[in-house]
Amino acid sequence: MRTVKRQAGVAAGNADTARAAVEVLRAGGTAVDAVVAAGFASAVSELTLTGLGGGGFLLVDRPGERPVVLDAFVAAPGRGARREPEMAPVTVHFEDADQVFHAGWGSVAVPGCLDGYLAAHARWGVLPLADVVAPARRLALEGSVLDGIQAGLLVLLREILLLSAEGRELVAPRGELLARGQRLHNEAYAALLAEVAAGRTRSLADARWAAPFAAAAAAGGGVLTVDDLEAYAVVERAPLHLEHPAAGVVTNPPPSVGGSRVVSALAELAGSGDDDEGAWAHRLAAALVRISAREPGAGPQALRGTTHVSVVDADGTAASMTTSNGSCSGVFVPGTGVLLNNMMGELDLHPEGLHALEPGTRIGSMTAPTVVRSADGSVTALGTGGSERIRSTMTCVLSRLLDRGAGLEDAVRAPRLHWDGGRLQVEPGLAADVARGLADAYAVQTWARPDLYFGGVHAVRRSSDGTTTAVGDERRGGVAAVVEL
Repeated sequence: MRTVKRQAGVAAGNADTARAAVEVLRAGGTAVDAVVAAGFASAVSELTLTGLGGGGFLLVDRPGERPVVLDAFVAAPGRGARREPEMAPVTVHFEDADQVFHAGWGSVAVPGCLDGYLAAHARWGVLPLADVVAPARRLALEGSVLDGIQAGLLVLLREILLLSAEGRELVAPRGELLARGQRLHNEAYAALLAEVAAGRTRSLADARWAAPFAAAAAAGGGVLTVDDLEAYAVVERAPLHLEHPAAGVVTNPPPSVGGSRVVSALAELAGSGDDDEGAWAHRLAAALVRISAREPGAGPQALRGTTHVSVVDADGTAASMTTSNGSCSGVFVPGTGVLLNNMMGELDLHPEGLHALEPGTRIGSMTAPTVVRSADGSVTALGTGGSERIRSTMTCVLSRLLDRGAGLEDAVRAPRLHWDGGRLQVEPGLAADVARGLADAYAVQTWARPDLYFGGVHAVRRSSDGTTTAVGDERRGGVAAVVEL
């Protein structure tokens, strides 16, 4: 009789985020308990990338059941609003260029993460909510030690984060911006989590928060209203499915666009396993050009605060969750410590113009949380942040896994390509002849080193015998853990 190992795996963008998931798994939680715990914790440990003031997507794939996507992404505000929004233009200083972002209350879309986390826990969780929230609450009180990635993002986004008194108190409590190795505390968020754990707060639409939230928005030039908060709902969707020769792939469906572009590229690349590396790289580049054709590139300076958590538990349930806070608005839900998104100020999300969407409309997203179930009985959960590069990053990694037969770690670590609309962005590490061939066919920009520009794929694979592999992408501070149960 074959022995099946009782192992689970976690991969996330920060050590404290991953620790929250591991703690919940060791307490007997499911993959969904763990990913929700990680989501609550990441609001502290990955402040600029995610939080309850943003939105996201969770793909849950349980053995023997149909997979489900919970759409908790942000929605356009403005129900009953009687004014034009006012946004604060803020210049962000990148290494090679400056770029103007729009922040402030006029940039805030209706958030969905809290509703999404609680909906997921109610449906698939087994631990008490208080136990799932506990790691994040403790982290908010004790503080998350800033790693290099998070400290660098504070510097990059400082002009946005210092817009409000709450932001200044959070990231510069003694007048100086917090630096690597220092702790970021959020006592107001800890107090909110105590209310969530006790069941007294179920949504930011609750009466205690909605009125001051909407009042602050109105006073600051925003158009988010109580009606917007009360009308918001998490949407359950059937994922996109691709029956690849090597495995079944499920990912984020429309109205998000990332998943459909990844599936389209993978379908085009299926059967490229017998190609040599150079021929495969050319097919990959051509597929990336094609799936990018309808969307102008935002260039190497593009920024979008997004992170990902993957968990597979010992029963084979896979949870793949990507969440985002945009580039942050710099403003907070009063009294909660919740930093809000700036999705209404992200120009590339609004091709028809800022605030052109009808109130309640889901804002477009490139995120593509994904699960792969192979014929050998293995299951893999993976996803990435990276703005418009998500489609390219996921295609590169998945094609290496499915078409090239790479192992999980090799697929994540391997060099990536991205077509930005004018040039093929190429990470270092390709064989010299492959790199030359691409340079002969495309205008190529070769990077000096692997970079967070190319995303951060955090992935977990559990084989049929229970052996689990977890990989955190070092490009975005990834951390992984395998848990013996």
